[in-house]
Amino acid sequence: MQRLEQNAYRTVPPNLFDPLPSEEKQADGWIRPSASYWQDVWMRFTRNKTALFGLVFIGLMALFAIFGPLFSPYPYDGMDMLSGNQPPNSVHWFGTDKFGRDIFTRVMYGARISLTVGVFAAMINLLIGVVYGSVSGYFGGRVDMVMMRIVDILIGLPSLLYIVLLMLVLGSNLVSVIIALCITSWIGTARVVRGQVLSIKHNEYVLAAMLAGATNRYILFRHLLPNSMGPIIVSTAFLIPSAIFSEAFLSFLGIGINVPMASWGTLANEAIPMLQSRPYQMLFPVAAISLTMFSLNFIGDGLRDSLDPRLKK
Repeated sequence: MQRLEQNAYRTVPPNLFDPLPSEEKQADGWIRPSASYWQDVWMRFTRNKTALFGLVFIGLMALFAIFGPLFSPYPYDGMDMLSGNQPPNSVHWFGTDKFGRDIFTRVMYGARISLTVGVFAAMINLLIGVVYGSVSGYFGGRVDMVMMRIVDILIGLPSLLYIVLLMLVLGSNLVSVIIALCITSWIGTARVVRGQVLSIKHNEYVLAAMLAGATNRYILFRHLLPNSMGPIIVSTAFLIPSAIFSEAFLSFLGIGINVPMASWGTLANEAIPMLQSRPYQMLFPVAAISLTMFSLNFIGDGLRDSLDPRLKK
């Protein structure tokens, strides 16, 4: 009651459009510290527990991949035939394979290779997809028709066929795997960017920039792409697990990373003959792949919810 009486007898400003004094705003609790768009995205992202768990797990996995092999007493390709096929113990935490190689060290080294492939392939696909999709959507007309027909042709081709052919030509190594994964993986990003550019290129601020004499490059990189960053970031977040899984699948088939280099797919392939007698050799690389896939997809879902203003609560 006392606060209502104070509000009732409060002095009205001489001009109704003048802002209230700051002490009155703070006294009534009408104002709170403003947050930028990205600060708001981060606050909404941290409220998503599964996305936060995925981010923490990927951060730990990255540290595990970068620094773990440096402190391991065993090299990833060091063989000790007298210590072959040991179960997990205090010396070899994940056990050893048939050649006596420490599985824990090889899983750490495999994390380094798999995450490197995923990040580099995603960045290359992001660059190609953003440039291709933005040019197609911005210029439209015949340019858009020709560029999208090329995309339709690439979608119609079986990707596994030309990936295998490319691996046979270039050889099974890290560079050839990244190149093979970048042939058509950019198509999804290009279509997302094209749709975003088509939807916003007729907005008033874009037309004002055109009337002011801004170049096409300036409009694309200053107005259109920054306002499409939400879907682009989400698309990139989903490209990384797709690239990691594709690399693991190729290595599992025997056409990816060459032995003795260790990727998670290579470790799973080597564990097939021992699946019945020593399942732990399959368990640890498959668990690493699965947890990484879940975590990256949790991050992608969290980013999609955080960057979409329609889902803001």
